[in-house]
Order: sequence, then C-alpha cells, then structure tokens
Amino acid sequence: MSELERFGVSMPGDLLRDFDEATEDAGYANRSEALRDVVRDFLVARRWELPEGEVIGTVTLVYDHHARGLEHTLTTVQHDAKANVICCTHVHLDHHNCVEVIVVSGSSVEVRKLANRLISVRGVKHGQLSCTAAQT
Repeated sequence: MSELERFGVSMPGDLLRDFDEATEDAGYANRSEALRDVVRDFLVARRWELPEGEVIGTVTLVYDHHARGLEHTLTTVQHDAKANVICCTHVHLDHHNCVEVIVVSGSSVEVRKLANRLISVRGVKHGQLSCTAAQT
C-alpha cells in the first residue's frame, strides 16, 4: 500500500451532511474510509467502461435443470468463451431449480459477451452479471 496523502474537498454543506449520515449508517469509522471506497468503486466502474480493461465478474444464473439440453449448452458457451472461466459453483435450490455462479475474468468486452450469452440461453430464468476488478 502506498503512503497516505491528504487533500481538501469542497462540497455543498447539505451534500456533506448526507454523506456523513450515509457513512455512519454504513458503519464506516470516518469520512476517509468511506471516500476511499467511493473512489475505488469509481475506478472499478471506469475499468468496465474501457474495452480492454481487465476485469473480474460473477455471472449468476437461475434455471430449471430439467430443461432439455440446457446444462450442456451452458457448458459449451463457457468452453467457447474468450473470457476466462475461473470456476463454477452449482447449487440445487429445489427439485427443479438450480443456481450457478460462474467466476470470470478477461477484457470487459469479452466478459460482458460471455455473460450476455449465458443469460440469454433458453431455459435460464434469471441471470445477472456482477462487476469488479482486481486492481484499482
């Protein structure tokens, strides 16, 4: 971790009061800790905006595992992807429904492509991409 630097920030009083209230509600020890997380979130979001930004994400899928050929199709899409599939966790929710969480990495473009392909497979009831990055 690099050395801490101090800087000043100017903002309207009502915005600062709202920020302080949210900081306290979220359990931060102080403004600085909260502001560091805000900056990290901004940097992660920026990395996802860049076509070649190296990112990490999770694709969460809910589907009926009895749907014909669905699991084979999901596996094929993952094998054919240019993004890296790091791991996959499969959980049985009930007799019909499963949730699968797939950890992926690569360029933001390729990770989004993979997520969109998986989410749009016939038989997937719901899917969502959660975005982060290893370095900020």
